[in-house]
Amino acid sequence: MSPQSASPIAQRQRVAVLGGGPGGYEAALVAAQLGADVTVVERQGLGGSTVLTDVVPSKTLIATAETMTTVGGATELGVRFPGGPTRDTEPAGAVSVDLARVHQRVKSLALSQSADVRARLEKEGVRILRGDGRLDGPNALLVTDGPDAGERAEADVVLVSTGSSPRTLPDAQPDGERILTWKQVYDIEELPEHLIVVGSGVTGAEFASAYDALGAHVTLVSSRDRVLPGEDADAAEVLEEVFRRRGMDVVSRTRAQKVERHGDTVTVTLSDGRTLEGSHCLVAVGAIPNTAGIGLEEAGVWTSESGHVDVDKVSRTSARGVYAAGDCTGVFPLASVAAMQGRIAMWHALGDTVAPLKLRSVSANVFTSPEIATVGWTQKQIDSGEAQGEIVKLPLSTNARAKMLGIHDGFVKLFCRSGSGTVIGGVVVAPRASELIFPLTLAVDKRLNVDDVAHAFTVYPSLTGSLAEAARQLHVTGE
Repeated sequence: MSPQSASPIAQRQRVAVLGGGPGGYEAALVAAQLGADVTVVERQGLGGSTVLTDVVPSKTLIATAETMTTVGGATELGVRFPGGPTRDTEPAGAVSVDLARVHQRVKSLALSQSADVRARLEKEGVRILRGDGRLDGPNALLVTDGPDAGERAEADVVLVSTGSSPRTLPDAQPDGERILTWKQVYDIEELPEHLIVVGSGVTGAEFASAYDALGAHVTLVSSRDRVLPGEDADAAEVLEEVFRRRGMDVVSRTRAQKVERHGDTVTVTLSDGRTLEGSHCLVAVGAIPNTAGIGLEEAGVWTSESGHVDVDKVSRTSARGVYAAGDCTGVFPLASVAAMQGRIAMWHALGDTVAPLKLRSVSANVFTSPEIATVGWTQKQIDSGEAQGEIVKLPLSTNARAKMLGIHDGFVKLFCRSGSGTVIGGVVVAPRASELIFPLTLAVDKRLNVDDVAHAFTVYPSLTGSLAEAARQLHVTGE
């Protein structure tokens, strides 16, 4: 951007960003657009963990698993493969995966995406410092280690976006070979013979689903009575049923107390006294914010007991001029939310037009097979009386396009405000639910009425037709 085209709003303002993930680099781009002098400090590579070790790699792995799932169901559609399954042969072994090659592609794609982020920032004139950083008071960042150690960035505005790291268990320490966190799975070259996944939240369920589809035998350990305890109950029930039908072992209502390695095997000791034997163990029991030792307390930035940075709806912290975004805030651990927090922080700090963060219109997706996408109010909130709403749920098994595609599992669920018919939320359980949720996200964000959704044309046949049909069933007659 040329100096002539830069906005006068933030001329001569200095912005320093600690962390180059979505919250950090999106904030840097907005600040540069508004004419600020911007510096980003990042220790591992632009894009941060989201691009290099978390979201981009995991969803790339899941894309391969999705292809395996599609191929596995192709015989129902009349597709046959040379040397593959027929009516008279078992499908097992017909299609296999080269995990080393998959992981090579995963890492290559992540590095490519990181390079794209760097190129964009450099194009906008953002100064990039490499290494670990910390706040040096509320108005500066100091690079403490790495290639640019000793460099200091003075700032009128500081944004902290340091992300989070996998939480581990005292008696289940990862070794990067047999006992793994989700950041380490991309270093194994052979498909696990028996993968034990500890933790049935989003991360655990996604990796369990992916490795099951890739051909590994998977055991999923859940401390609750069902998988995905934080998601829509009907959606979680469908997913667990699919998991069990495909041969996954789901062990519920127990916790992993200890994980030990014995050569090429691992032993997981459960809280109820049982033990599980496998070839590998993935520990997916949550994340902790990367906020220790980065100068927050000295700068006057308050954190919660969990270590998350306290922020308001425009990303301000307790210290004047210091903002925070992303997983380190604990607001909503999604890359899309981190990016919006970062943008909002800069719009607010640099005097541009800004609206507070609206979590009610955030859409989220669990990348299992099938996927689970949600937006807005939940059925649990409606059932408890926290929200006044009407609910319609339609199975995909009656949708013509779903039948053509061989889709048997899944549904669409739509929520509207009682009386007015305003769309307040929804759930989609289906292949590519992450794409199908967008019309409902628009409806929630723009406060559309169910009739607005019902009267819009949908392609026939299409899965989105079920969204319109659900809206038609919620039609408010005015009686």
